[in-house]
Amino acid sequence: MSFWALLRHPRLSRLLAVRWSGQITDGLFQSALASFVLFSPERQANALSAALGFAVVLLPYSVVGPFVGTILDRVSRQRALFFSNMARAINLSIVSLLIFSGKTGIELTVFVLIAFGINRLILAGLSAGLPLLIEPRSLISANAIAVTGGSVLVVIGGGIGVGVRSLVDSFTIANHADSLLILIAAIGYLTAALLTTRLNKSEIGPLSHERAVASFMNGIRDMREGLGFLQEHTDAARGIAATAIHRGGLTALTLTALLLERNTFNDPNKPEEGLAGFGFALSFAGVGLTLGAFLAPYGVARFGRHRWMRLSLFASAFFPIVLAVHQSQVTLIVTAFFTAFCGQNLKVTNDALVQSKIDDYFRGRVFALYDVIVNGAIVSGALIAALLLPVSGVSAVVPLLVTLAYYLGAVRLLRPSKFMQLT
Repeated sequence: MSFWALLRHPRLSRLLAVRWSGQITDGLFQSALASFVLFSPERQANALSAALGFAVVLLPYSVVGPFVGTILDRVSRQRALFFSNMARAINLSIVSLLIFSGKTGIELTVFVLIAFGINRLILAGLSAGLPLLIEPRSLISANAIAVTGGSVLVVIGGGIGVGVRSLVDSFTIANHADSLLILIAAIGYLTAALLTTRLNKSEIGPLSHERAVASFMNGIRDMREGLGFLQEHTDAARGIAATAIHRGGLTALTLTALLLERNTFNDPNKPEEGLAGFGFALSFAGVGLTLGAFLAPYGVARFGRHRWMRLSLFASAFFPIVLAVHQSQVTLIVTAFFTAFCGQNLKVTNDALVQSKIDDYFRGRVFALYDVIVNGAIVSGALIAALLLPVSGVSAVVPLLVTLAYYLGAVRLLRPSKFMQLT
């Protein structure tokens, strides 16, 4: 089925509306949060503060994330998506009030944690429900559309956030401008919640004969079953590990880009210019994501799913070398574009691989585990980069380490003798 036919698919289009409305809002929210925390004139951005931001957002979810799976496999995913988006809208209204008041302490941290934790629940639920709406042979294309469209809309949402903030910045103080952006994001999440009502209660699972009473204690047992399932399908497990390695490296490069734009390529005393430069670099990464996803189905058709993932990770290893040789706006854009391009080929192909291997009974648990592993890699990549990067962001060490990680992942983790088509 072609991309355009999938976009018009009556059932898939309803799921995409929920996903994409939420993800453009994610971009808006994240740009406001980044502006408040890292690009405010009174706050000096450094690698450690940015890395700790990644950790604060992702690590707590990595602890509770496994129990998300037992929810997604035991209650209506449509209901879970509706109430989760409603909770996000209410939560962001509170965050907006806190930022309006200039609060930067534990209360803001707690509500931001809740917002991102709910977000991962929603994305895991959307991924788990997608295979029930589309035939297996169209999974790679459907994932390319869902994941890439969402990633591009996050970038677009971020750009909208930067634009709206610059528009209202001259009329009010910075905290109030960021607060307004987050209030708009709350309305976006409310819209996503309303769009879930277009899905039937059981349309995206779990299947009625597989549903059981959810409990917190069952989460431990369920995750053990999910791990056992991956042990039987080692190619899916290796694909998840490879995707995690790529996202960890991409986070290290993102941290490098943030510092370069904030403190080197632009005047540190004019953080709005750094924010605009960072958004510009991210827009090229968004283009790479889009083109990578469109190429993935053709690459899989030509080389096979497993070989295409190996080639994608191997190709990713070359481009950070460009940034290691010389740090400039041009080399940053080249690295952002091609690393995102190759990474998205890997990601959407692996999502389809995992979905094709996993029975619906395990799907929510495995995708929650998938998120936990990727989140752990993202935090690890950010913290390692933070320990190595100077405040200026000018360093060849981090890009070269990313290159080494990608190369070893391709030639060892995804080597043909271990990463092959299995039954």
